[in-house]
Amino acid sequence: MALNNSYDARLVQQETAVGAGVQVLVLALIGTAIGMGPAGWLTGLAFATATWAVLSRALHRSRLSSFGAANRVTLGRAVLVGGVTALVADSFQDSPPVSLFVGLTAVALILDGVDGKVARRTGTSTPLGARFDMEVDAFLILVLSVYVSMAMGPWVLLIGGMRYAFVAAARVRPWLTAPLPPSTARKTVAALQGVLLLTAGAALLPHAVNVGVVVLALGLLVWSFGRDVLWLWRTSRVEAAPAGPEVRRELVAG
Repeated sequence: MALNNSYDARLVQQETAVGAGVQVLVLALIGTAIGMGPAGWLTGLAFATATWAVLSRALHRSRLSSFGAANRVTLGRAVLVGGVTALVADSFQDSPPVSLFVGLTAVALILDGVDGKVARRTGTSTPLGARFDMEVDAFLILVLSVYVSMAMGPWVLLIGGMRYAFVAAARVRPWLTAPLPPSTARKTVAALQGVLLLTAGAALLPHAVNVGVVVLALGLLVWSFGRDVLWLWRTSRVEAAPAGPEVRRELVAG
C-alpha cells in the first residue's frame, strides 16, 4: 500500500503540476498580448489552482496506474478553458480581441471530441476521465454563458447554470443520480451548446440573429434535461412501486 501511495503522489505531482505550469504560461502569453488586467490574472490563476487541487485529489483517490493520453488531452482543454475564463473576467473592464477569444474557445471545443476517441482507442476509459471531461465541458459552457449574458441579459446564464442546478437538485432528490441510458440526442445537444454560444459571443452576426441562436441553444437544453428528468422520475416510480399479486405469489412460492 505504501508503494501505491508513493507512486500516486509522484503521478499527481508530475501530471497536474505540468498542467498548472502550462496554465500560467498561457496566462502570461495572453497577458503580454492584450495587456490583461488584474481581474483576468486573478481569475485565471484561481482556475489553475482549483483545477490542480481538485484533479490531484481525484487522482490520489482513484489510484490510477497511469494518467493516460486521453486525460492529458482533457487537461490541455482545461488549460484553454482557463485562458477563456481569464479573457471573460478581463472583459468586464475591456473587451478581449475577438480572434483570440474565438480561437481559444474553438480549439477547446474541437478537442472535446478527441479525448473520448483517444480513451476508446487506447482502452483507457475510466470514470475519472469521463467526469473530468464532463466538468471541463460544463465549466466552459458556464463561462461562455457569462460572456454572452453581458450583451443579451442574465437569462443566458440559464444555459450555463442548468447542469449545476441539476447537480444541486440531485442532493435533494436522490433518484436524479440514477444512471441514464446512452443517448445520441443528449450528446448532440451538449456539443451544440458551446458552438451556439461561441457563435453568439463572436458577435459576427446581427444582434437579432445572435439572440435567436442563444434561444435555440436554451430551448434544446431545456428539452434534453426535461426528457432525462422525466425518464429518471418514471424509472424511480416503477422501481418504488409495490409488486403485483403475481409477483408476490412467485416470491411466496420461491
